[in-house]
Order: sequence, then structure tokens, then C-alpha cells
Amino acid sequence: MVRITVLQPTQLSASQLATSIDAALAQWNARTDLWLFAYGSLMWNPSFPFRDRVSAHVFGYHRSFCLWSRINRGTLENPGLVLALTRGGSCRGFAYRIARDQIGAVMPALWQREMLYGSYRPSWLPCHLPDRVVPALAFVINPLASGFTGKMGEVNRVRCIAKAAGRYGTAAEYLFRTVESLDALGIVDGKLHALAEKVRRAIGR
Repeated sequence: MVRITVLQPTQLSASQLATSIDAALAQWNARTDLWLFAYGSLMWNPSFPFRDRVSAHVFGYHRSFCLWSRINRGTLENPGLVLALTRGGSCRGFAYRIARDQIGAVMPALWQREMLYGSYRPSWLPCHLPDRVVPALAFVINPLASGFTGKMGEVNRVRCIAKAAGRYGTAAEYLFRTVESLDALGIVDGKLHALAEKVRRAIGR
């Protein structure tokens, strides 16, 4: 294991969050409902109203525990890890259809949850639904953010997830609930399932 140095998170201002929302929505056809791609905690805890939730697949990106959690699933002294989309491969998850007349209420709350520290780059990706392909908003890692881990060895990854806890619970619970959501869809994510087994052994479950 190597020594882990984690930077203090810095919150975006209200005006920066609003500007980020406007930039993301500038690419949305406001005459239609909005699709949002979920690959981590949004699969099992969306916390916003939606019209539909269907299985979905995006290509060119995969889910990765490459984002420090220094508040929600860890602390600055004992950081946890959470998921982000990063380039390469593909990713299966859920797509939510959010009614267009709800966007004004949903986006500020969603940005407070996902974008408060500028950890992601909101991106519109071709999202493959069971019956069609739609543009869907997705949260892709921002490699310039203070929370980006960079390259990390598996031993450190397991240790961080197994030992960290924050205001919303443990990093291990975050991992296990994500795996449970994939299992419910019949999705096998080999790397994520293998990581979950290593974390279970590390915490004696």
C-alpha cells in the first residue's frame, strides 16, 4: 500500500452551480422529457420524481471507483470511494425519464447532490434503451477535480472502501447496494462484483 493524500473539497458557489445547470440544459430539447443515465447510487436512491425507469447501456465509458468521498461516504482523514464514469468500455445501468415540467425543480437538487464539488462533467451520451437510442445526461468524471483519485492499486481501493464511513453511511454499503441493483437487472459487472467480494472479506462478511 502507498500513502494516500487527499485534498480538501471545495464547494462550488450557487452561481457556479446555476451556470453549470444552464450549460448542461443548453443541449436539451426543452420540448421533450429529459433522460438521465444512472450507474451508481442514482440506481438505488434517485431522490427525484420520474416517469419511467428502464435498463440502459452506454458505450465508450465504464463505471469506476475513481472519486474520493470525503464527506458522504468517508472523511478527509479516512476517505471512501464512490463511482464515476470514465472513458473506455461500456456501462449498463438505468435510464430515468424525467418530465419536462419537473426539470426546473429536479435539476437544482440533483446538482446539489452530484455537482457540489465539481467532481463531474455533465455530459450527453447516446443511451441505448431496450427499444431505441436517446441522448441522456450522465455524470462523467472531471479529471481536474480535487476528488479525482488518478490511478489507484486494488489493495488501496479495497482498503478505502472497507474502512470508510461518512454522513450517509459506509463506502462498503454504497458498493454493495450498487451491486444489488445490478443483480436485480441481471447485469454482471465482473470487476465490480469481484471488488465487492474482496471488500466483504476485508470487513469479515
